[in-house]
Amino acid sequence: MRKTIVIIFLFFINVLNAQTVSSNKAQGSFLSFGVGPRLPVFDFFKNTDIGYGFNIEFSYSDTDILPVFLYGVLGFDQFPGSQNFFQESDYSNFHTNALAVDLGVRHYFSPLLENIVLFMPFVQGGVSYSLFQKLHEFKVDRGRNNFLEENSKFGLNIGAGFSMFMMEVLGSYHFFKSNNFISIDLKVRIPIFVSF
Repeated sequence: MRKTIVIIFLFFINVLNAQTVSSNKAQGSFLSFGVGPRLPVFDFFKNTDIGYGFNIEFSYSDTDILPVFLYGVLGFDQFPGSQNFFQESDYSNFHTNALAVDLGVRHYFSPLLENIVLFMPFVQGGVSYSLFQKLHEFKVDRGRNNFLEENSKFGLNIGAGFSMFMMEVLGSYHFFKSNNFISIDLKVRIPIFVSF
């Protein structure tokens, strides 16, 4: 297993350091899984507490566009209601779920470390589409009916992080009207297709 990881790692370094494009174009497709906390900000923070999320990402690059990668992400985020909000309102339960799709580009900078481990900073940005589902449950003595609210929103995302090829740490800011939040993800990357 270690030999396989080292071979894949060396291939990735070779692809990133390619200076000329030969007739045989190098290509790579990668699958990654991320998980981490979600921090609501601005209006979203008024009734929501820190949540969590996980995602699956597909990314692609080749020698024509390196060090740029194209990515697509499918993610699920959940935000519970804050205790202060429950105490000061008619709510007994409130939480927000979000199913999001992100598309964008990521740019890797020159490695800060290469000898011991490949350690590269990167920035990314893209567009987002998210389906938000909010559960509204009220205290029994308030005479209000519980309901489920659904709406979809388009937005933007920007982020930055550090990559060690097989692992990444990514911090992102997600812009949605009334639902802005910061995500911090630890990602594990798996090569699914590599060719020279």
